[in-house]
Amino acid sequence: MTTVSNASAPSAAATPHAAAPAEILQSVFGHECFRSGQEEVCRAAIAGRDLLLVMPTGAGKSLCYQLPAIARGGTALVISPLIALMEDQAAKLAALGLRVARIHSGLERAVARQACVEYLQGSLQFLFIAPERLRVPGFPEMLRKKRLALIAIDEAHCISQWGHDFRPDYRMLGEYLPGLRAANGHVPANDGITARIPVLAFTATATPEVQADIVQQLGMIKPAQFIHGFRRENLAIEVVEVAVPDRAQAICSLLARPTSRPAIVYATSRKQSETLAEVLSQSAGGNGKIRAAAYHAGLDAATRERIQTAFQRCEVEVVVATIAFGMGIDKADIRTVIHAGLPGTLEGYYQEIGRAGRDGALSRTYLMHSYADQRTHDFFLNRDYPPLEHLSTVFQTLGENPRPVEKVRSEALARLELDQEEFDKALEKLEIHGGARVDFGGSVTRGGPAWRKTYAVQAQHRAEQYQKVVRYTAMSECRMSALVRHFGDEHDVDRPCGKCDVCDPAGAVLRVFRHATPAERELAQRIVDELRPLDYLAAGTLQRRLELVGRISRDEFDALLDAMARAGLIGIEDAEFEKNGEIIRFRKIRLTEDGLAVRHSTPLPLLISDGIGDEFARRGQPPSRAKAKKLDAAGKRTRADAGPAELTLEQEKLAALIKQWRMAEAKRLGVPAYVVLHDRTVTALATARPENSKQLLEIDGMGEAKAEKFGAAILKVCFGAK
Repeated sequence: MTTVSNASAPSAAATPHAAAPAEILQSVFGHECFRSGQEEVCRAAIAGRDLLLVMPTGAGKSLCYQLPAIARGGTALVISPLIALMEDQAAKLAALGLRVARIHSGLERAVARQACVEYLQGSLQFLFIAPERLRVPGFPEMLRKKRLALIAIDEAHCISQWGHDFRPDYRMLGEYLPGLRAANGHVPANDGITARIPVLAFTATATPEVQADIVQQLGMIKPAQFIHGFRRENLAIEVVEVAVPDRAQAICSLLARPTSRPAIVYATSRKQSETLAEVLSQSAGGNGKIRAAAYHAGLDAATRERIQTAFQRCEVEVVVATIAFGMGIDKADIRTVIHAGLPGTLEGYYQEIGRAGRDGALSRTYLMHSYADQRTHDFFLNRDYPPLEHLSTVFQTLGENPRPVEKVRSEALARLELDQEEFDKALEKLEIHGGARVDFGGSVTRGGPAWRKTYAVQAQHRAEQYQKVVRYTAMSECRMSALVRHFGDEHDVDRPCGKCDVCDPAGAVLRVFRHATPAERELAQRIVDELRPLDYLAAGTLQRRLELVGRISRDEFDALLDAMARAGLIGIEDAEFEKNGEIIRFRKIRLTEDGLAVRHSTPLPLLISDGIGDEFARRGQPPSRAKAKKLDAAGKRTRADAGPAELTLEQEKLAALIKQWRMAEAKRLGVPAYVVLHDRTVTALATARPENSKQLLEIDGMGEAKAEKFGAAILKVCFGAK
């Protein structure tokens, strides 16, 4: 191995650790064994390979640079865009007795200077820095005076033009890496450790497109790529259409029981986060009022820190936050994550639900959506991606010589038709896309002209990302499998999770399902017959061929198709074609092998999505119900469709007994009564009075899982009431 001489002798921190990775894992970190995938990544990093690791939040990415840094010796440079994340990781390493320093804008200058002194003395094992530090004159040169063990880049998706818009300094890391990778320090000989300084990129939210861009932007040299571990076995995902006015009540009901907390509620705006936090704080939650707080970027740093700390200490049970909250938070016992509106990207959504259940216990996530979310998204898209004309106007005000941003802003506002927020957003986008350059002192100069093309492409890409979220809400496949596929983890996409609202409709909490009516089952049979001789049909074409247009709505028809997909009778695939320069999207409907086996005598036990449970809707505002009566060609309504039934005196007595049993069972399990049985299911049981398991499974809200768990007890109550 090549060594490079250095005038100063290497310190203890610069000496490679001779122990095997498993020994370091136990002696330094106190773990008996690696988590899935960690050891392979660590060995590649120790050997000096560049690598990209895409692994879910909470799966142990940090260890994959920390252990190799100790094994290789020297100082590991960790570049992180998030102060909270940096502070959390630095504190944990220091608690292990490792020598750590960090430099970011939240620290006094004296602390930063001392960190530099310790680095040059060779006494640090880890140096955490914010990306802006690389713009400070002389700082990169200072780093090059000592040998680095490795360079770790956290939240690496922020580097990609297809990832999240982030600080321009992060996007420009690739310009500094060649100089930092030059090993100027002494490299002691040690088998398995090369002199080349590896670059390690880590992220929890990178699609295959973003992964390729990260590798290119960082100039990685034949990197090893590890993309795995996206399946979360303990998350039960529900995606439910909920009208905006109903969401506050639904959230309060979901979080009423203590076992559903700690929780994070993601709001779509600062105003919504504050409103929901106030409503929750006035809501009863088991042992008293729910302790909730709002968290968003409009709060001062001290307030955000106080709320974050209180949440970590369980002094606050629920944080209602914008996406500013959660990155860098390591709280293992979060039981519930609720999205009170559609997120902008599937990557962000996955990362946010991934904050639930890191302790391995069952946790639930709820994604609420409606058509109104599209208007909210359009507002934020227009705000975050201003018209090209705004950027062009600001670009023309910039010059070749540096001028303070404040001066340029004041001059521009005096003669341009832009307000300060519009100017700042346009300048931010210009800087991200190379149309403006802002130095560390806050002076700005004009950049190159290529920003126009990349900005337009990025804006279009962001709009398409939202449409992927919309399509996710309409999918009929396992929720977890769809997310795993989105991130390119092709080795683990075919196994249903068994817990989401698609895999286990009867186990859903917020979303209610009902058994299909005879008319709906008859229509399903017609759909099977229509598809049997064909490879596929578009959903709209299928509806027209069955002459259903005008008789039922497209939403009702889609609900039946989704029920058939959940039953495994049909497959539904998103597709698109171009017409007159416009992209037209549609859904391909095809029969599966199970669907081909269906004959007219085959029973079709379909479950139709029927909105949210009564207990989650606003008082006096019953949830919307599918208008199944439209599917009955004779215009007759079945008993199941006739709305809330009027019970006889005998049926009311049975309903009271079932509710009495339900309350005792809920108390025993420590859950609300509706988790055991919905009120509609109680009414249906009292009306039908089932005598055996087969009859029990025909009751709305009784699936195989509930029947197996509670069936014997329910039948006993029904039989005993006779």
